[in-house]
Amino acid sequence: MDTNAASSPRTLHQGEVPLYMETGKAYPRAVSGTFRSLKWWAMAVTLAWWHLAPFLRWDRGPGSPSQAILIDMPGRRAYFLFIEIWPQEVYYLTGILLIAAISLFLMSALAGRVWCGFLCWQTVYTDLFVWVEKQVVGDRSQRVAFDRQPMSAGKFGKLALINSGWALISAACGVGFTLWFGDAFEVLRDIVTGNASVAAYGCILVIGGFCFLLGGYARERVCVYLCPYSRFQAAMFDEHSLIVTYEAWRGNPGGAARKGQSFEGRGHCVDCRACVQACPTGIDIRKGNQLACIGCALCIDACNSVMDRYELPRGLISYDSSANIEARGKGTKGGFRLIRPRTLVYGGILTIVASVMLIRLMSRPDVDVNVLHERAPLYVQMSDGSIRNGYVYKILNMKAEDRSFTLSLSGLDNATMDVVGGETNAVRAELQVPRDSVGTFRIYVSAPAAGLTGKAMPVAFDLSGPSRQIRTPTLFAGPEK
Repeated sequence: MDTNAASSPRTLHQGEVPLYMETGKAYPRAVSGTFRSLKWWAMAVTLAWWHLAPFLRWDRGPGSPSQAILIDMPGRRAYFLFIEIWPQEVYYLTGILLIAAISLFLMSALAGRVWCGFLCWQTVYTDLFVWVEKQVVGDRSQRVAFDRQPMSAGKFGKLALINSGWALISAACGVGFTLWFGDAFEVLRDIVTGNASVAAYGCILVIGGFCFLLGGYARERVCVYLCPYSRFQAAMFDEHSLIVTYEAWRGNPGGAARKGQSFEGRGHCVDCRACVQACPTGIDIRKGNQLACIGCALCIDACNSVMDRYELPRGLISYDSSANIEARGKGTKGGFRLIRPRTLVYGGILTIVASVMLIRLMSRPDVDVNVLHERAPLYVQMSDGSIRNGYVYKILNMKAEDRSFTLSLSGLDNATMDVVGGETNAVRAELQVPRDSVGTFRIYVSAPAAGLTGKAMPVAFDLSGPSRQIRTPTLFAGPEK
C-alpha cells in the first residue's frame, strides 16, 4: 500500500470540483546527494541568520542603539546598519516589499521554485521537524509502521519526545523573532530570567505556536493549500526556466527491472518509486510539473542513486528547462538562456526600484519640519488690538548630534513670535533640538490688526540650520475685513 497515495475521497457529483482533498500524510524518505547537501547548507544559513543576526553590533555613537538590525517599536525607529528609518519614511518598507516580490519573480523565471525548495521558512522548519522524527522513530518505513501502531506506553513516550523536540525548536523560532525588536542581549536575558514583558512572551507563543503547527502537523498542506505562491508560480515560468522534470523521452516505457538486466528497447525508469518516497509533498514527478512540487530536487538525488545501482546514466529526473529536455529528446544540444524578455522585464523593474530607493537614501534630508495651526480658537484679539495665532512647530532632527536652528517668519509685516518656555516678542527665535529626536515647540505669532488684509493670510515659517533652510507655508487667521 502506498502511503503517499490519495485516501478514498467522498463521491463528487458531476461537474463538482473539490476545494480540498485529503492526499494522505507524506513520509519523505531520507536521501543523500547534491541537492540534499544544498538543502542542509541552506537550512544552516537561514537559521543562523534568523537567530544570530540580531546579535550583530553597529556603532552609532553614544545614546544610540548598537544593534546592527533593529526594529525599535517604542522609539518608532528601524535601524539597518548605517540607515535609520523614521515613521514618516514608511515608503521605504513599500520599496523593500516590492524588491522582495520582483526578486522572487526573477528567481522563479530563472530557477523555478528554488525559494520554496531551499529557502522558505516552511520548508526549513519542516525539514528540521522531519529530522527530529527520524532521530526518534527512524526512516520512512519505520515512521509509517509507527503511525499505524495502536497507542501504547512506548508509542506515547516517543510521541512526547518528538513533540518536545518540536516545541523547543518552535520556542527558539519565537524567541528569535522577538530579538529583532529590542537589544538582543537584553531581550534574551529578560526572557530567560522571566523578566520580559507580556507582549514578548505572547509574541513567542504566537510565532512559536504557528511554527509548531505548520511545521509539525500541517507540513505539505501549507504548500499545497495555504501558500498563494503555488497558485500563480506557473505564470512566471517559461520554456527556459529551470525546473525539476522527469525526462519521459528517456524513462518511458519503464517497469520493474533486475540489476544486470539489459535496458535495450525500454526506458530507464524501473518504477521503484524512490522519487515519490523522497518527495516531501508526496507527488509523482513522472506525471509532469504539478502545483504541489516545491522544487526541492530531492527526487533527483533519489533517482540518481537508483541509476547508479543499475549502472545507468544519471539525470532521468533533472533540474533543467523544458526546452533543453525537448532538445535532448530530439538528439540536439540545448543551453541555458539567461537573457530573455521575461528576465529583462523583471530585471529592469528591479533595477528601477532599487535605483530609486538608493537615490532617495543618498539624498534623504537629515531634518524635517511639520507645522500645525491651532483651530480652537483660530485667533485671539489681544488687549492692544493685535491678533495672535497659535502653532505647534515640530523639528525632526535625524542626525546623531544636538543641533541649533533659527526660526523666522515671512509674509506678515511687523509680526513677532513668542516661544513657550523660550524667547518672547522676537522676530527670530533660536530653537534647540536634541540628537535623533523630535523637537516640539508651541509658538504664538502676533501681528497688528491694521496690517491684516484678509480673514486668512498666507505666511511662512523659515527655518535655518547647519545643513539646509526649510520654508513651511501656513496661514494666519484674523477677523474678516
